[in-house]
Parts: sequence; structure tokens; C-alpha cells
Amino acid sequence: MTPNDILGLVFVYGYVIILLIISEKFLGKYVNFSRKFLHIMVGNVLFILPIFDTWWVMSLLTAAPFIVLTFLMSPYSPIKSIRNRMSESGHGLGLVYYSISWTVLALLFFNQPWIIAIGIAAMSYGDGMASLIGMKYGKRKYNLTGDTKSLEGSAAMFLVLLVTLWIVLIYYQVIISPLVIVAVALVATILEGVTPKGLDNISASLGAVATLLMVG
Repeated sequence: MTPNDILGLVFVYGYVIILLIISEKFLGKYVNFSRKFLHIMVGNVLFILPIFDTWWVMSLLTAAPFIVLTFLMSPYSPIKSIRNRMSESGHGLGLVYYSISWTVLALLFFNQPWIIAIGIAAMSYGDGMASLIGMKYGKRKYNLTGDTKSLEGSAAMFLVLLVTLWIVLIYYQVIISPLVIVAVALVATILEGVTPKGLDNISASLGAVATLLMVG
């Protein structure tokens, strides 16, 4: 473990702790918004990834522990005092799947952190905004696989990803065709719309990366 790895760990855990405090102390009375705020803002860890020097520190000490943490704060937790503190409305294991996606991407693409960042952006900014906009403005509903989504939410996800994926690529100084960005955003949006039970945190993320690898 290098000094940069330690710095990365401090930044990630410190940032998540700050988000949890804001979510619980200041936004706690707005339950759905609080959890979506957490879902979206955790995605900013993608800007910390370049600090890490060692694959196992990023994947096994940084990403993987959140699988356990989010499960312990889900409706299925054996610890009553923190049960259901971080679950998303209707999807008790949504944030667990979120953490699984991040861990898998960290294991597979440590040497290409911008690819990890694309996957994180799809499930944090994209999926999070789809749900947030859908809950507030969603009028045109659809239900393809058991979960009700909205066209407004899906449109928001697509547009948000067009912007945020571009920002991610600029940050990582990676140049790809705008058509590839459109394809990645479109596939992630479609997968979010057809995937039920919080599993869109896996399908949108890994689907975005798979599309990037195939057409990028």
C-alpha cells in the first residue's frame, strides 16, 4: 500500500461519511430525496479513482466493504438499529447492487479508471436522476418487467448521461467519438428502463461499460 492508496482511502471514506451526515441530519425528513441524493452524490468518487496506485486497495479495501455496509443498512440487515437506513424506496438491495458493480469494475479495469468512471456515472448520475425526475415529474408511465418507470425519468437519464459522460472523459483526458457517448447513454437508459428490483444498478453500469468496449 502506497501513500497515494492511503490518501485515496481517506478521501473516499471521508467523503461518504460527509454524505451520510448530510443525508441523515439535514435531509432525513425527506426520505426518498435523501436516499436519491446519496445515490447520486456517491458517484463523485469517480473523481478520486486516479489517486490509487494498487488494484487491491481500490477494489478490496475501498469498493468491496461498501457491499457489506450497504447490506447492513438495508431492510435485510441483522442489526435492527441501522436497518433500512440506506435502502432505496422499493429496492431494498439497490445500493448493495451499486456497490457490487463498483467492485467488479474496480477489479476488471483498475488500469483504465476512466472505464470504471463511466460505469459509476451510469448508475449514479444516470439512474439516480431517472428515479428522482420520474418520482416528481413522471406522468407517462410504463412497466415492462415488474417495475414502473416513466418516460420523463428515462429521458432525464439519457440527457444527464450525455453531459456527465462527456465531463468524465474530459476529466480523464480521454477522447472518443460523440456517437459512442450517445450509444453508451442510450444503452444504459434502456437497461435501466427494463431492469426490475434495483438490479438496474448492475445492468446500467455494466451495460454502459460493455457498450463502450464494443463500439468505443
